[in-house]
Amino acid sequence: MRLCFLVEEHYRHDGMPIEVIRRLTSWGHRVDVLRPGGSLLHMTEVVQAGTHDAWVLKTVSGGPGLTLLEAAASAGMTTVNDARAIRGVRDKALAAAIGRSRGLPLPPTYAAARPELLAEIPASQYPLVVKPADGSSGRAVYLVPSPDRLAAMVPELSGEGMLIAQPYVTNSGIDVKVYCVGGELYATERRSPLHPDRSVPERRVPLSAEVAAIAARVGAVYGLDLYGVDVVLGPDGPVVVDVNDFPSFRQVPDAAARVARAVLGLARTGGSSRTAVLPSARPHPVQLHAQAPVQVPAAAGESA
Repeated sequence: MRLCFLVEEHYRHDGMPIEVIRRLTSWGHRVDVLRPGGSLLHMTEVVQAGTHDAWVLKTVSGGPGLTLLEAAASAGMTTVNDARAIRGVRDKALAAAIGRSRGLPLPPTYAAARPELLAEIPASQYPLVVKPADGSSGRAVYLVPSPDRLAAMVPELSGEGMLIAQPYVTNSGIDVKVYCVGGELYATERRSPLHPDRSVPERRVPLSAEVAAIAARVGAVYGLDLYGVDVVLGPDGPVVVDVNDFPSFRQVPDAAARVARAVLGLARTGGSSRTAVLPSARPHPVQLHAQAPVQVPAAAGESA
C-alpha cells in the first residue's frame, strides 16, 4: 500500500509516528512524509494526485496539517482518523458541546475569545480549569482558584486565543489515560498537569468496566478510531477532561505494530466505519465493547 503521513516538525523525531512509519516500510509498504509546517504546499497538485491509499495526520493543533487532511478528504481520499472527527476534538469548545449533548460525562464548559470575558463566570463555579481551546500536551493549563486570581492572569492568558473554562473536578491528582488502537483499550495513569507536586510514574493500570465503557463511547460519539481519552476519577464518578486524536500511545505494548496494523486496516476498508457527529439534543445509546489486550503476531510481510 502507499500511505501519506502528515508530520509537523514538532513530531519529526517522536517515536509516534516515526516508529510506525519505519514498521510500515519494513513490511514493504510505501510511506510518503509531508511536513505541512515546513514545506511550501502546492495544494491543488497534492490533493489531485490521488495516489495514496490513506492519509494519516500527526500534527500540532492549529497547524496547517489538518487543513491539508481536510482537503484530501474533500477530494474523496481516505483519512486516518476521519478529518471531521479530528476537527471535532481539536477544538475543545466544540468537543465539549458534542460530548455533553451525547451524554458523555464532561464538565460544564465556558468559552471566551478574550480572557477578561471569563470574569462573567459565577464565583460558585470556582476553582476553574482554564486552557486554550486548541491546546495540546498539557500546554497552558491553569488551575484558577478565584475570580481575583483570574483577573490577575488576564495578561498571561491574552495571547492564547480562544479559551475554555471548566469547574475543577476534585480528584487525587492522577489522570487516567485510555488509548484506543485497533478496537482495543489500554489504560495508563500519570500525574495531572494541574498537580505538578505529585510524583506519579506513568504506568499501565487495570481498566475498570466503567472507564472502559466511557472510553469506547468516546470513539463512537466523535467518530474516532485511533485516539486517547483523559479521565479523572471525581467524587461522582469518572469525568472526561480531554480527547486526543492520534496520541502518543505510551505504555501500550508493541504500540508501533498495533498502530501500523490499525492504519493498514482502515486504509484497506476505506476509512472509519464510524460517523463523525454534530451536537444533538439528547444522548444516543450505543453498544459498547472493549477487548482485552492481545499480542500482535507479525504475519509474513504484514501485507495481507
